[in-house]
Amino acid sequence: MIDQSTVQRIFDTAQIDEVVSDFVTLRKRGVNFLGLCPFHNEKTPSFTVSPAKGIYKCFGCGKGGNSVNFVMEHEHLDYVGALKYLGRKYHIDIVEEELSPEQEQRKNDRESMMIVNSYAQKYFSENLLQSNEGIAVGMSYMRERGFREDIIKKFQVGFCLDSWNGFSDQAIKTGYKKEFLVKTGLSIDKERGLIDRFKGRVIFPIHGIAGRTLGFGGRILKKDPKAAKYLNSPESEVYHKSRILYGIYQAKKSIVQNDKCYLVEGYTDVLSFHQAGIENVVASSGTALTADQVRLVKRFSNNMTIIYDGDPAGIKASLRGIDLVLEQELNVKVLLLPEGEDPDSFSRTMSSSELTQYIEKNETDFIVFKTNLLLADAKNDPVKRANLITDIVRSIAIIPDNIVRSVYIKECSNILNVDERVLYTEINKIKGRLQEEAWKNEQRSNIELQAQEDSIVNQSIIRADNDCDLEERALVRLLLNFGKEELFTTKNEQGEEEIILVGNYIVDELERDELTSVNGAYQLVFDEYLKNKLDPNFKATTFFRDHTDSKIVQLAADIMSEPYEESKLWTKNGSFVESIYEKLKTMVPKLVNEYKGKKVKLLIEDVEKEMKKVQESGDSDRLMELMKQKMVLDQIKNTISKELGNRTLF
Repeated sequence: MIDQSTVQRIFDTAQIDEVVSDFVTLRKRGVNFLGLCPFHNEKTPSFTVSPAKGIYKCFGCGKGGNSVNFVMEHEHLDYVGALKYLGRKYHIDIVEEELSPEQEQRKNDRESMMIVNSYAQKYFSENLLQSNEGIAVGMSYMRERGFREDIIKKFQVGFCLDSWNGFSDQAIKTGYKKEFLVKTGLSIDKERGLIDRFKGRVIFPIHGIAGRTLGFGGRILKKDPKAAKYLNSPESEVYHKSRILYGIYQAKKSIVQNDKCYLVEGYTDVLSFHQAGIENVVASSGTALTADQVRLVKRFSNNMTIIYDGDPAGIKASLRGIDLVLEQELNVKVLLLPEGEDPDSFSRTMSSSELTQYIEKNETDFIVFKTNLLLADAKNDPVKRANLITDIVRSIAIIPDNIVRSVYIKECSNILNVDERVLYTEINKIKGRLQEEAWKNEQRSNIELQAQEDSIVNQSIIRADNDCDLEERALVRLLLNFGKEELFTTKNEQGEEEIILVGNYIVDELERDELTSVNGAYQLVFDEYLKNKLDPNFKATTFFRDHTDSKIVQLAADIMSEPYEESKLWTKNGSFVESIYEKLKTMVPKLVNEYKGKKVKLLIEDVEKEMKKVQESGDSDRLMELMKQKMVLDQIKNTISKELGNRTLF
């Protein structure tokens, strides 16, 4: 366990905008920040970060919370794991107790796999820099490629000794479980025991956006026609090749600063660019680009330049997957390097400024590049030209922005010598088919979403079966926003004047009449506020915002994100406005009474329903008892109605 003083220090230190900006590009909007939500795919920013309130809130998907809650959601960590992450970020010392076998058994598989990956990264790095074999084989290879030691350490490059089970045996001896060595793919379970997946390879750790090691890529150094040149970690709970880009952790700040991302193919391409002084570069690690990878870049910039070496066959194969970049509304350019060059070798031939200038001078819009490339292949063959036009039109059709799309149509019309009207006709046909398919997918998604909502309705923060949700939510909102405001003064039993606060009045009234909510989150707020009401240092906003229960954090973020309007009371000449604070003394008792009235109405309905059943059964004693209950409830209802100005309750 982490002691409470350390937890509080983390909450006090971890500024929400600083934490979120590690993962999301934020832009100032008044007193808040705005960005694209990292939890769902959106094109118009609806993700708001409020430094003053210490919360984030997405008005698209509804997620919200504090800095710890954000890290939990984004990095899939538990509460303690998120605290440790923020402790490392802000250099706050956290003493971790050695895990007992029982605690380790309970530990989440995902976190255990991350821990194993972290151990492996350090083990491989030490091998490269300190072991005789690592220095003689691994470092020799890296030096032959011209990499400096600072770049090697920056990317935590390592080496796996060329033995069948050297790493696996050492990991087991150190206390790591076979189960997680196999699940991460670091070890392969054979009949004769564990063997090392990456034996004899230079290791490139693959980091997530927060810097944690998710997986590995290994480059073989000896000639073996049966072995793959590069080998990656298999898909697992923590490593999804299609969702991560190599170097994103080291590149994200530079991508934001330069508002541009360079995409290359391999690990050493990234290292070479960094060594040349260009850090806003990531690699797809030999895979076709995916929508998740594109969205990862889009968090930091809308501009991407894809850098290819001079292999035309490879380029054409890659083009098929890049249309999705246009669909995500990124400005995509392509740079074709001179024949025989790749990003690794080419970056070594010039300085950082020269390389940047070369890229800016020679990069081409993706559509224009694709058109010219395919046109050169088609030459004068009419069938190939027709297929080319269809291919280009498909790419243009998926561009969401009308203006960008029209510019490309005009440009391609000139290049292909095809009437613009023909291109527009074909594009409209394709867009029609795409829209129809999108509509079908949306219908399927709606059905699936409804099924999910039906299955979790009882766990939701705002429950559909809570008839008093509106009133209870309003009471929670008052507790969080105005709990410490003075409501009125009264005299106690000793005749002394006593100040009654908004929050104390609400929870005392609920306790006195034994009113409870069917919504667990609301009830926990009421209970904990009652427990802490006499503490002069108790501040409901931060207490519930920084709560250990994620449902309470979400509720607090939702409440704090809701705008509240000041109640307006005009004088005869229309010159006076009464603020929300001045209105509290009438609004709070009224809301409490409305809530009580709603509860009484529901109780009366329940009694009346039971009376009908009892009448049918002929149980006169029970019927008489129910009639007495209803009489009492009616009296209470009338009393509340009078307090509300003889208003009919609901």
